[in-house]
Amino acid sequence: MYLIVRARKWLAGGLAVLLLAVVGSIFLHAVLPVDAAVTEDSVKLPIIMYHGILKEEKRQGKFVISPKQFEDDLLYLQEQGYHTVVMRDVIDYVMNGTPLPEKPIMLTFDDGYFNDYVYAYPLLEKYSSKMVFSPIGRYVDQYSESQERNANYTHATWDDINEMIASGLVEVQNHTYNMHANSGGRKGCMKKKGESVEEYQKILREDVGKMQTRMEEMTGTVPNTFTYPFGAISKEALPVLKEMGFQATLICESRINTLTDDPDCLYGLGRYLRPSGIDSKTYFTKTVKLP
Repeated sequence: MYLIVRARKWLAGGLAVLLLAVVGSIFLHAVLPVDAAVTEDSVKLPIIMYHGILKEEKRQGKFVISPKQFEDDLLYLQEQGYHTVVMRDVIDYVMNGTPLPEKPIMLTFDDGYFNDYVYAYPLLEKYSSKMVFSPIGRYVDQYSESQERNANYTHATWDDINEMIASGLVEVQNHTYNMHANSGGRKGCMKKKGESVEEYQKILREDVGKMQTRMEEMTGTVPNTFTYPFGAISKEALPVLKEMGFQATLICESRINTLTDDPDCLYGLGRYLRPSGIDSKTYFTKTVKLP
């Protein structure tokens, strides 16, 4: 009899715990947003972040890969059925429901190096692939004026950029005009310690606005996406960027993005840095973890 009573008490207690778990689960789903990854209409978007491309092995490393490595990446992605997209495609999907190709992936190039024009751009043409190019305005102006051409250190000119835009394979975005530095207490376009919000936002608005103006003057296009220098972010920046009309931002956090019909999913898009020394299959399956 004692055992029967104990069993009944244990069963009642177990049912109570189970009931509490079910109620708790229902409550959490009611107050927290459902993970976009499991919604029917969401799309996974991996973004790869490149910088420079050079032939000399001694110059390759964390931020520089070889032309062959980039070509291998393009070949691998095509063989696996991936299709390159740019920010206009992604924004149109989120805002208007415009379909994306099956297995979309984005290739981004930061800083606007001349070597990207020399080595990456011809390979994009060869494989009919697209990229997002985010140059630093100050250097585009500098090398457009000097006409110095050296793949090891110079940056693309406005003529180079216009040629790439005209191909339909390259989309150009805003990487600041002159805030890609780590000096004077400021990293990239972050707010400095002790700087007032008003002063910071004024400086940011003027610099980013100058790049928007130069882009429109020199290319006839207006960037819709802001690429944070170094991926360095201050919370006070986003209201300014939204006010200026930017519909998306790119950062340096390593993660695959989930696109939904919520416009906020476009802010803080993560990217995987592409270093040298890793073959394409290993990089995409082990680092990026593409299926």
